[in-house]
Amino acid sequence: MCFSATASFTSAAVIAVVGVATVAISRGPREWLFAALPLLFAVHQFTEGAVWLAVTGNGALGGLEPWGFLYMLYAQGLLPALVPLSIWLIEPGRHRRHMVLPFLALGAGLTLYQLWALVHFPTAIFVESHSVAYRNPGTSNSIIATLYVIATCGSLFFSEYRDIVALGAVNLIGVLVVIWLKQYAFTSVWCAYAAVVSVLIYFHFRRRRAAERHHAVLEH
Repeated sequence: MCFSATASFTSAAVIAVVGVATVAISRGPREWLFAALPLLFAVHQFTEGAVWLAVTGNGALGGLEPWGFLYMLYAQGLLPALVPLSIWLIEPGRHRRHMVLPFLALGAGLTLYQLWALVHFPTAIFVESHSVAYRNPGTSNSIIATLYVIATCGSLFFSEYRDIVALGAVNLIGVLVVIWLKQYAFTSVWCAYAAVVSVLIYFHFRRRRAAERHHAVLEH
């Protein structure tokens, strides 16, 4: 996260609590991936805490290269596919799932390309204006960034659930603000922002469970 290792570790701990609670109230394999996103973001924020320590000369948790690669592996390698896949799985209707498929295909393609780029090109990691900047020659360009935003945010807008559409809107606003204010540290700042707003996923499942209980009461 921006600012420091302490901020990253603190946000990781808070989001992890919400993530565990979200997984606990999810039901069935089709909900598990979407419910696990806050928990995965918590692990991701812990990883950047370790990056902060390494990049500032504190090797208490290990070197910069392995932690930096793990951070980029999730942020750029896996996230573009995980988000649309989680939406495709959670949608109850075939029509909505078909609408999400183009984003899933785009995300899968991006994942394959960015994994290749992360392995074949060195990633420069450094602190700039109180944020960690990640520069990889294969992924740090405007075309990849645009496709990344489409893959990670676009599928949310085609969900049947209003909570998920709202999550997509909040994430897209965050992307635009980050590009405007801190484009040089886009990966770090947007992932931190996405981690925080991922707690909205908990409220989505909480409302779903409440609606199911209400429906069950009406049936009886």
